[in-house]
Amino acid sequence: MLRELFKKRLRAFAEDTNGYITVEAVIVLPALLWLFGVGWVYFDAFRQQSVNQKANYTIGDMISRETDPISGPYISSAAKLLRELNKSSGTESDLRVTVVEYNGNSDEWEVVWSKRRGNQSVLNNGTLSEYSDRLPAGFGGDQLILVETWDEHNPVLQVGLNSFEIHTYSFTRPRYTPQVVFSNG
Repeated sequence: MLRELFKKRLRAFAEDTNGYITVEAVIVLPALLWLFGVGWVYFDAFRQQSVNQKANYTIGDMISRETDPISGPYISSAAKLLRELNKSSGTESDLRVTVVEYNGNSDEWEVVWSKRRGNQSVLNNGTLSEYSDRLPAGFGGDQLILVETWDEHNPVLQVGLNSFEIHTYSFTRPRYTPQVVFSNG
């Protein structure tokens, strides 16, 4: 008897064509919220990538306009600027600034100096070979300022996108001087 009553009520519910906004909302709202969350997480990841790239360009442009020698405190201040622009903590963002010069005799780029702030290692002539396909053609004595940044991105919601590292890279030619000098003094 209870079974018959249950089947009758279920059949009546299935055949009912009256709209119940509450039932429809309960069915659709979780899917809409999940889609909103997915869109927000992916948009935020692309936004953070864009912010990091713009911060990288800013630091490269700042250094390219220097006419005085660059010092350790200058690089530290650039790292602080990176963290401020990225809105990240000191442990999440790394910065490496490298000046390379084109050697016309050996037909390759060589490291003049490289400084880092964070966990990344400095760039040397051995590891510079990894960048050979990303550097432009040069003439003897040309210099480039390579700026690299790393930032850890942690999505707010778990919707299929795990934490990942955003690595940005740019190169700029010195603007007002033929070279950018590093000075320990």
